[in-house]
Amino acid sequence: MTSTSVSSALAPYGWDEAWARQFAPYDAQGLVPGRVLRVDRGQCDVVTADGVLRADTAFVTPHDPLRVLCTGDWAVLDPEGGSPRYVRAYLPRRTAFVRSTSSKRSEGQILAANVDHAVVAVSLAVELDLARVERFLALAWESGAQPVVVLTKADLVPDPTTLAYLVQDVETSAPGVPVLTVSALHGEGLDVLVSLVSGGTSVLLGQSGAGKSTLANALLGEDVMDVQTTRDVDGKGRHTTTTRNLLALPGGGVLIDTPGLRGVGLWDAGSGVGQVFAEIEELARDCRFHDCAHDAEPGCAVLAAIDSGDLPVRRLESYRKLLRENQRIVAKTDARVRADLRKDWKRKMAEGRAAMEAKRGGGRRR
Repeated sequence: MTSTSVSSALAPYGWDEAWARQFAPYDAQGLVPGRVLRVDRGQCDVVTADGVLRADTAFVTPHDPLRVLCTGDWAVLDPEGGSPRYVRAYLPRRTAFVRSTSSKRSEGQILAANVDHAVVAVSLAVELDLARVERFLALAWESGAQPVVVLTKADLVPDPTTLAYLVQDVETSAPGVPVLTVSALHGEGLDVLVSLVSGGTSVLLGQSGAGKSTLANALLGEDVMDVQTTRDVDGKGRHTTTTRNLLALPGGGVLIDTPGLRGVGLWDAGSGVGQVFAEIEELARDCRFHDCAHDAEPGCAVLAAIDSGDLPVRRLESYRKLLRENQRIVAKTDARVRADLRKDWKRKMAEGRAAMEAKRGGGRRR
């Protein structure tokens, strides 16, 4: 098959001239390209110019969990005739959505590769958890993708004023991020989302019960994903989607649907946190001290914004929490960061002891 026919067959899945140039050395060896649709138990489904085939991942299963084959990767495969087919390599990723696992080992887990848009689904059937939205967005920005927040089940908020306030709350927590309201049940707002995801690769993220599968079916125009009802008591549902699947959209573009995520741990997402809290980082430039912790320092522009009401206290608290969590994760793999944290802890302990001594001394003088 010619390179032109390969490009034509794989273009709906995101193949372009840049991928073709990267693949050229493998093409010279007679290997073939394909995009990974799903990975399951050491094997994967890959779409190639000849259709979807099953391949073994034994040669691309390193000890590093961030380098294992993932949904969205562009795979390098044995040519036709191999039995079984093997994935020999994969092309360097343009973007990668990574979170920390819930295990005590704090390993990173890659959820999707080569993603252009990270669509964060948030259900309006339950009370908004803005801190969780900020957490998803930090990971999305860090991945290199453009985040989008989709407020699902908008039909459950019939009052337009209430809906407008909810959108405003999310927009305040998501600077620079489009916030869309969608009712997959009635088709409202879908046209805007379809237009947005029609170019490139989008990954659909969110908690179980956020309406991701219903939204995926609406975008696909057919019931591809199973849908289950959510519990009335907390709005949560069982994991309808159990694996990450890449699906071509009828209007162009591809969608990676993911299982509901209970845990969304940060993984070396310092710059992502900075983008989510861009207004705080902007204010911090005007603080008197360059290493201001925005706690009780004189001349702190961030605290001044809190006092004036320009910055919500909740935003600062969420910012601090995510920074601390990300620092702990980084420290587990970076000796220099561990040393800096230990030095900072010793400094604070010494300052605390000095303050106590001064307090005791003052009491004796009286």
